[in-house]
Amino acid sequence: MKAYLVLEDGSVFEGKAFGRTGETVGEIVFNTGMTGYQEILTDPSYEGEIVVMTYPLIGNYGVNEGHGESIRPRVRGFVVREFYRDAAGWQEGADIEKYMKKYGIVGIEDVDTRALTRIIREKGSMKGAITLKENLSRDDIKVLLDGFDNSGAVNRVTTDEVYYVKPRCLNVAVLDFGVKKSIIHSLISRYCNANIFPAFASPKQILSLNPDGILLSNGPGDPKDMASVLDNIKELVHKKPVMGICLGHQMLALALGCDTLKMKYGHRGCNHPVKDLKQDKVYITSQNHGYVVDAGSLDSGRLEATHVNVNDRTLEGFRHRQLPVLGVQFHPEAAPGPQDTQHLFDGFIALMEKHRREKEYNYA
Repeated sequence: MKAYLVLEDGSVFEGKAFGRTGETVGEIVFNTGMTGYQEILTDPSYEGEIVVMTYPLIGNYGVNEGHGESIRPRVRGFVVREFYRDAAGWQEGADIEKYMKKYGIVGIEDVDTRALTRIIREKGSMKGAITLKENLSRDDIKVLLDGFDNSGAVNRVTTDEVYYVKPRCLNVAVLDFGVKKSIIHSLISRYCNANIFPAFASPKQILSLNPDGILLSNGPGDPKDMASVLDNIKELVHKKPVMGICLGHQMLALALGCDTLKMKYGHRGCNHPVKDLKQDKVYITSQNHGYVVDAGSLDSGRLEATHVNVNDRTLEGFRHRQLPVLGVQFHPEAAPGPQDTQHLFDGFIALMEKHRREKEYNYA
């Protein structure tokens, strides 16, 4: 069945429908990963987005229910060059098209994804729609796209209530702005008790747990839409060690007086080089973000840049000079992607242990 991808700038790509047959509207973004399509489909940071895969063959190894980053796919739509049907899957996995139909994800294949990506790189991320309707006029496209609004994305992906994962040694309070399962796994595999709180939980509720540290998770959308949470973060950074990842990193920066900017087309993929300024070493990282902390807005007396993107020199990490607080724009838990920066979780655990020892010493 024919399907059409229409963009805000008037571009139209013809292809074939797969997954759920129907119509969907969202922000068009691209991901450069060669593998990991299930992790991408289920990453809550993609809430409200139609994802274009630049790698030309998708679906060849199937999907497995146990390997998603959340309980269901979060993307609005999926765009690929060639879609592989009837994959046997692995570990008793399933065919990706059946998976997409099960969760109602609209897809389009046989699209010139190279040409599409060039448009996004030139003009920036924009609204788009996958539809079965052909010969849409500009007015039709405008009406279709004007109905899309991704504000409140975190509200749609955060947990409704507090839950706990495998009690261990250190207690970590995780603010769920759209947390990936791999972040929780990275904590519990290091003997941490992960206590997941809704995005809008109050400092009083979070601190009632007496956590050893607080992790601000990844998530979708514009960090400035979360203004109501910034006052909570401002209070928490003076109480406990805090680590921010992706959206959490951006919100942490805003709470500390920095600014954030919308990028032209963002960073999405598992092959982005990032330089650790202290170690003078480059890591390959997994990334998924359309906003970035303005490096020029860092107060150098309080905050220190720790990581920069090798390709475009955007800020990828910072730390507070006095408080046990740090943030990274990339995903140290990866999934999909290389494991180069998993050691950052070890560094956060060291901060929590040091803070605990100092608190015990002060009490003594």
